[in-house]
Amino acid sequence: MGIVETIAISMGMAWASGINLYATLATLGILGATGNLALPPGLEVLADPMVIMAACFMYVVEFFADKVPGVDTTWDTLHTFIRIPAGAILAAGAIGDVSPAAEVAALIAGGALATVSHGVKSGTRVLINTSPEPFSNWGASVTEDILVLAGLGTAIYQPTVFLALLVVFLVLAIWMLPKIWRGIRRVFGVLARLFGGKPSEPLPKSASFRDAFKPAALGKSDGDTPKLERS
Repeated sequence: MGIVETIAISMGMAWASGINLYATLATLGILGATGNLALPPGLEVLADPMVIMAACFMYVVEFFADKVPGVDTTWDTLHTFIRIPAGAILAAGAIGDVSPAAEVAALIAGGALATVSHGVKSGTRVLINTSPEPFSNWGASVTEDILVLAGLGTAIYQPTVFLALLVVFLVLAIWMLPKIWRGIRRVFGVLARLFGGKPSEPLPKSASFRDAFKPAALGKSDGDTPKLERS
């Protein structure tokens, strides 16, 4: 396996783990057990039937938890402490016995990439959950599962294409994450007003549910900053 293929598989595992760890583990395990993928020595355990069954079971649990608004955000929050370390470990394991320095570099890069993909996925879900209908949530969940399978397949069989697409993803993530973070702050700002803070100004009857999360509904604009008064 060449250096391009190794990097693609390593980063592909980390990226996919940040979105759906159990689908990633199950896919790699099944491919390894059926002889369609030569797993590195450090990851051969993924092809063990017990590991495959555990990963498939947890994937089924996540499949249903990921379709329920609110439950999916709680699930993502808890898995912040699981997906990111697992993505780093898988990335390092995919390098094999090249050198200790290469393994540490893969561990760092894999953890960072898993953090980015997990952040985009979980942050987007918080914003999608502001919609009262469940169909957008279901669509996002199914799309994520398809992306994980397609991404892993591309990383394994078309490594150069995957690395090019990964660069595009990182550029989009850098652009999206600040916007997602501002949206999340607005969501929690509205929730704070509803459950403990001062009430916001009433919206017109013609306003939609999403209008409640616009800056005007929070009583401020995007450019507002707190001002200090001199005594």
